[in-house]
Amino acid sequence: MNLAYFLSILVFSPLLGILVLSFLPKTQESLIKTVGFLATIPALVLSLIAYFQYRAGASLDQLNEKVSWIQFGDSSQLGNLFSIDYELGLDGFSLIMIVLTAVLSTLAAIASIHIKKEWKGYFMLFLLLEVGMLGVFAAENLILFFIFFEITLIPTFFLIGKWGYFEKENAAYSFLIYNGLGSAVLLIVIMVLFARTGTANIDALMAAMNSDNPQLVAPISENMKMGLLIALLIAFGVKLPIFPLHSWMVRVHVQAPPSIVMLHAGVLLKIGAFGLIRFGMGIFPEQFQSLAVWLAVLGVVNLLYGAFLAFVQTDFKMVLAYSSISHMGIVLIGLGALNEAGIQGAIFQVVSHGLIAALLFFLVGVFYERVQTSNIQNLGGLAKGMPITAGFLLAGAMASLGLPGMSGFVSEFMAFLGLFKEMPILAAVGTIGIIMTAVYLLRAVLGITYGKAHRDFAGITDLKKFEYVPVLVLVGLIVLIGVYPSVLSEPLTSTLETIMLGIGG
Repeated sequence: MNLAYFLSILVFSPLLGILVLSFLPKTQESLIKTVGFLATIPALVLSLIAYFQYRAGASLDQLNEKVSWIQFGDSSQLGNLFSIDYELGLDGFSLIMIVLTAVLSTLAAIASIHIKKEWKGYFMLFLLLEVGMLGVFAAENLILFFIFFEITLIPTFFLIGKWGYFEKENAAYSFLIYNGLGSAVLLIVIMVLFARTGTANIDALMAAMNSDNPQLVAPISENMKMGLLIALLIAFGVKLPIFPLHSWMVRVHVQAPPSIVMLHAGVLLKIGAFGLIRFGMGIFPEQFQSLAVWLAVLGVVNLLYGAFLAFVQTDFKMVLAYSSISHMGIVLIGLGALNEAGIQGAIFQVVSHGLIAALLFFLVGVFYERVQTSNIQNLGGLAKGMPITAGFLLAGAMASLGLPGMSGFVSEFMAFLGLFKEMPILAAVGTIGIIMTAVYLLRAVLGITYGKAHRDFAGITDLKKFEYVPVLVLVGLIVLIGVYPSVLSEPLTSTLETIMLGIGG
């Protein structure tokens, strides 16, 4: 754990794969696939080392990195004001997100075997996307966070637009426009905070915003704080997404290749939740409390809206897209509860949905590869030709609807427990969404597996050897969290204590 630049090596390790790929001829497809996969392994190994060392009692502070980077103005007169350092660090929450990102990146690299063309360009963009995702969760100042945040947009745009399905260009531009506008709003917030406080360091901003006598370059009124928090909610609400800023996400989930949707649903959407918790709740705790009721209301709206629209869909990709909107409502419900149970439930939901969504979209990719459709009716009777795939599909659906013993149950139980403590009527309304989740998932999955067959599945192969790896790993993690939640709750202890102290809990 005393390794110098441990986090920098972790975050930028995929660049080594990009470097190797740049020297490989496009015709060596087998070698390109191997290098693309192997380039995700160092980040996975290093993240697991950090996780198990932390569980063993080591301090994450040992991993902090800080190097002077950019200085505005005369440092002799301004001191540390208006300086931007290269700062990386971890707390319990960001460590879990780093591990989630590394695991899903490796599994998505395996799922990329179904990509049909231009492997070299695909994997170079794929690995650049992984660098951006890892950097977002390791950044310790807002400027560096924003840079990594923007890095994720560029490769995602091209990965959707070039390797997606029939309406891939529309989905890619929709992604870019919505997320670009969200980024613009986020940049405004960061610049206002930097100009008023003279720092972009996250811990320094938290201390300044929560101090009775803050040392600021220029005053920040209570109205300005509220305005900045609302702007953050919009910026990260696009990413999460929060209704009505969600339409772009549905297009991406349907049109992007399954390997990229695994990362998009599993990690990229979670940047929105991460930002709300780390920056919204951390930097503006008092203002966040003022908006807690509205967040809970938005969460229930997301939950019900996504559930009812998922119920009427005839395409399984659309069902999963609206299911993601619905499940992100549980994150908002937990945050709106503003107590330890609710916030812990929200964080659990971030991780749980990341794993479950990745599993379901991988399976969608598997049977789309076989039969070239994701229409529920056309997939009827799939269990006859692909019984093992059908079994795992049912397992993923059970996890998503919150079956006890799986991760979805733990996250939903804690989030609603938190909301029932504070707003029981609103929580009771929200439970309708939980019921609807079971209805639309069972309707879709049973329609696919045991519905009336409209095609002959006799010659279709079930899961191949390499396809078992993502499925077994994801199902294993889902069950592990469901049976032994301490794998998440113990690393989150210090993070939750800091959050609750900030909001006066």
